[in-house]
Amino acid sequence: QVQLVESGGGLVQAGGSVRLSCAASGRTFRNYNMGWFRQAPGKERDFVAGISWTGGSTYYADSVKGRFTISRDNTKNTAYLQMNSLKPEDTAVYYCATSTTITTARGGYSYWGQGTQVTVSS
Repeated sequence: QVQLVESGGGLVQAGGSVRLSCAASGRTFRNYNMGWFRQAPGKERDFVAGISWTGGSTYYADSVKGRFTISRDNTKNTAYLQMNSLKPEDTAVYYCATSTTITTARGGYSYWGQGTQVTVSS
């Protein structure tokens, strides 16, 4: 069992930045690849970014490439999502999740956090 808790969301103006954190407890954090997903009202939960368990590989949705950066600190059992140049269309609930494979598919992730709201005003 892995427990994940996201934090760092809030209201930000377009063009601004936010850093989300995902704190993990339970089974060894460093055993898992991590991913961030987001879900806007009335829409599917979509992949945003992923990182391998070593932190050596990262991958992004095209919509956030060049603006968002995923990272992790295995000594702190925490993953991060730095979001820059935010746009109103980035408004969503952001979720972190664990996976034992490198994948962008929602079904490939097993443990999920409760989500944190990010609202970008124009």
